Amino acid sequence: MRKLAFGYSTRCNVRCGHCVAADGILEHSKMELARAKVILDQLSAAHITGISFTAGEPLIYLDDIAELIRLCKEYGIYSRVVTNSFWAKTPELADETILKLKGNGLSQLRLSYSRWHQENIAQQNVLNAARSCVKNGLAYFISFVTDFSEEDVAFEQYLREHRLIFFPEPVIFAGRAQSFARQPIRTDYQENCCAMNPYLAPNLDMYACCDAGSHFSKTNFFHLGNLQESSVHELFEKSETDSLYNHIRNMGISAIASFAGYSARDIIRYRKCELCEKLFNNPESLAMLQSEADSGMNVWCR
Repeated sequence: MRKLAFGYSTRCNVRCGHCVAADGILEHSKMELARAKVILDQLSAAHITGISFTAGEPLIYLDDIAELIRLCKEYGIYSRVVTNSFWAKTPELADETILKLKGNGLSQLRLSYSRWHQENIAQQNVLNAARSCVKNGLAYFISFVTDFSEEDVAFEQYLREHRLIFFPEPVIFAGRAQSFARQPIRTDYQENCCAMNPYLAPNLDMYACCDAGSHFSKTNFFHLGNLQESSVHELFEKSETDSLYNHIRNMGISAIASFAGYSARDIIRYRKCELCEKLFNNPESLAMLQSEADSGMNVWCR
């Protein structure tokens, strides 16, 4: 199944300290709506089954996103919007936006929530948005981004007290979160396989990874190409047939790190995305892994 994170714009109305989509440099870019419609037609032809509108805050451009959602419905593509809920200051305002999104065919709303988001957006906004989804029959969930510290306990409790649907997600140490202090990880040894859904940026660059892949400045490992030079189908095929990408999906980051010489003790010190950055944003490490992707690394599979 082909899925895509669709970055219509990098613009956001808040500046969260943990944002993986941005760093210290403020640069705003946006697709033209007409171009985005053409791309949706191409995505449909390439048999994309799901699109998540993300990157900056999509609902700054509510009318544009609603139009793109309508096209997704026409093409039979599952659509999701990732939002910080800035628009849900009151239940009435929340209903206005939810009814417009649902009326145009939105499949699901993903509400971003964390102690960093909530420095800028009231918790009540998230509650209003979630309750409006329930009231108006739109599927939703809350993405609770956390570094698993004591500071986050009260934020999680708020979600539980209001019986909201949420899933904890670890902070990714990229973008503005690169400078964050790392907490020790206490868990079992994990395979750390990654689905690696591609990400399309507003400038039409496409990356094999929708999380921190666009921040690999030393190797540009996940960059697939640009839609002005290649077709959607060509870039998806590149993602799907690359041996090293498929090792990430099927073998997992931990096994690749072990093959590369990391000790088991070192491997469990890092979260998945951070270990990925250490392996693939290092030119020497990447060159070795690429040369072995079709041969020696295969013996690390069970």
